[in-house]
Amino acid sequence: MRVAIIGQGYVGLTIAVDAAGAGHTVVGLDVNGELVKKLNVGQSHIEGITNSHLGSLLESGSYSASSNPSTLAGCEVIVIAVPTPLDDQRNPDLSFVHAAADIIAENVQSPTLVINESTSYPGTLRSEIAARISGVEHLYASSPERVDPGNTQWGTKNTPRLIGGLTPEAVAKAREFYASFCDTIIEVSSPEIAEAAKTFENTFRQVNIALVNELTQIADALGISGREIISAAATKPYGFMEFSPGPGVGGHCIPVDPSYLAHVANQVGVPATFIKRANEVNLAMPAYVVKRVIAGNGGSIVGKSVVVVGVSYKSNVADTRETPAAAVIDLLRENGATVTWHDDLVGSWRGETSSPVKGDVAVLVTRHDGLDLAALQACGYVFDCTGTIAGADGI
Repeated sequence: MRVAIIGQGYVGLTIAVDAAGAGHTVVGLDVNGELVKKLNVGQSHIEGITNSHLGSLLESGSYSASSNPSTLAGCEVIVIAVPTPLDDQRNPDLSFVHAAADIIAENVQSPTLVINESTSYPGTLRSEIAARISGVEHLYASSPERVDPGNTQWGTKNTPRLIGGLTPEAVAKAREFYASFCDTIIEVSSPEIAEAAKTFENTFRQVNIALVNELTQIADALGISGREIISAAATKPYGFMEFSPGPGVGGHCIPVDPSYLAHVANQVGVPATFIKRANEVNLAMPAYVVKRVIAGNGGSIVGKSVVVVGVSYKSNVADTRETPAAAVIDLLRENGATVTWHDDLVGSWRGETSSPVKGDVAVLVTRHDGLDLAALQACGYVFDCTGTIAGADGI
């Protein structure tokens, strides 16, 4: 099949490479001209997709990148894989999805299968994409992405793929496409089910992470270890699922997707109280971390040099989207500290560059495999958000 993937970020490039590897002819469409240039010379920006693999797909002609929307014409399948962020008020921002739908409407004049992989609230495919594209009888399906950056156990091939379509024909064609590079296809009765399942998957994680973060604060007030409580509870062989506390949540999914579900819940008159509280707890964790750091330094960090170690949101991944490290750094500075940061995988971020692990205080937010433990422990005071440094103060 000739396939177009709109958006060449973590999701779009991953799907493009997998589809091209399965024998499809794939064009990756992206508005970022510099990114397109790099992709077309075999420079991957995604962990898990090597330059050599991308280069071999380019050489074979099975993959190319473009910023020209006219490349959509003649494609049998068009996949929308664009960001679905939150706006400044933490409400859903579907501007990228709308732009993708408009590009399809303007450039595709013959029927094709349009699949939305971008995570959004139930009803997005029907009301925000299909309803926006008129004049051509396209097929429409929803198959929300399940990409987990840095996960070497689960990838596109072995992670079950959900498909819901507006018509049986759309579902059948979507199944044909995804079955060429995915092991397990699960059809659901509507695109709304697929969309809701994806937002609920990450809402489940958000709520449970918030629960253990709240437990950790309760345990600290009681003078006992929250992590030991969780480990003890996890010995029960049924009815319990272990989650770990931390400085908040990051990445595109967990801090964002629950708010999409809460948005549509509020629209239909069912306030999403669990989601609201989970958001509040996790967004407040950086403040809790800084409060603990101040308490551990005699009640003040004014004038102290503090190094925040690990600014990506996840271990061994150079992804800083929605990272709680940003709020930790800002709050430390607001409380009078001189703050630098270090990350073995992130060289530059927010107009600053990674600095050595050195200071009066070290706050370990995210631990990568290459962490210099000696340098960390040489700092005067260490606060550990990861639960991996023996003897350190921390969550």
